[in-house]
Amino acid sequence: MSLVTHRASNRPVTRETSLPGGVHRLSPLPRLRGPGLLQRWQERAIQATLFLAAASSIAITLGIVGILGFESLAFFKQVSLFTFLTDTQWTPLFDDAHYGIMPLVAGTATVAAVALCLALPVGTITAIYLSEYAPHRVREVVKPFLELLTAVPTVVYGYFALLFVTPLLRHFIPSLPGFNMLSAGLVIGVMIIPYVSSLSEDAMRAVPMHLREASYAMGATRFQTSTRVVFPAALSGVAAAYVLGFSRAIGETMVVAIAAGMQPHLTFNPMEPAATITAYIVQVSLGDLPHGSLGYQTIFAAGLTLMLMTLVFNIGGHVLRKRFREKY
Repeated sequence: MSLVTHRASNRPVTRETSLPGGVHRLSPLPRLRGPGLLQRWQERAIQATLFLAAASSIAITLGIVGILGFESLAFFKQVSLFTFLTDTQWTPLFDDAHYGIMPLVAGTATVAAVALCLALPVGTITAIYLSEYAPHRVREVVKPFLELLTAVPTVVYGYFALLFVTPLLRHFIPSLPGFNMLSAGLVIGVMIIPYVSSLSEDAMRAVPMHLREASYAMGATRFQTSTRVVFPAALSGVAAAYVLGFSRAIGETMVVAIAAGMQPHLTFNPMEPAATITAYIVQVSLGDLPHGSLGYQTIFAAGLTLMLMTLVFNIGGHVLRKRFREKY
């Protein structure tokens, strides 16, 4: 039998060993040493690298905001903020220039609304099916194929909207023009379905199983459990998916530039052509205007407006998540 003795000293820790004949011998144990100097420097280097990686996102965000704000300030020195927000015409490239952002905001909001009307219900229903109804093998096959939609280039979606969706819609709506916000919004909705469904399904799968079991014990059906127990419990995560889908919808560029037209006029009718903020930025960024001109500076004012729209919606989504977040 051997006993280990601990000593609060700098001497080596020893092990007491019993030998035949009653002879006791103390054998030294290996000393437990702390990290060496080289290892401590390695840990500090790793910590500094991780800190720089985390701080880089903040620095990039501040840089983007700083560039937009600085360039927009030069624009607003020549165009008043009141005119920018209230004028109903946006023609900065014409001789009779008008700088009202509302036509672009209306086009952006209309396309995003059409996209969300398709993506939110379809994505939510898909998430409920994958989380509560689909067998494991079906889920493992369907979910990766669904997420493959995010790998398709957006320019392909744009030509798909122009050459397939628009002619298909014109069979049902003969008066639909060749460029319209309806087809662009529907295709963008298809694009963001994977974002909504995947994040919502992850949030629903994170709901503890005992909540489902309690619902079944009360006599609820699977559909009642899915819609009245699981979905409300995962509402904070579902809201995050909705916010991401909205941000993706208003930030889409190529689909609206190809299929929605480039005519900035104030309308909320999805069956008419219109221009969005991102499409206008692409149009001006092609290099036709000299750098530093008033027309060139309009893209920074439009970009700042788009960023503020996204920020307001993200703040609303954050408040919603905190309001309905469940802790288990």
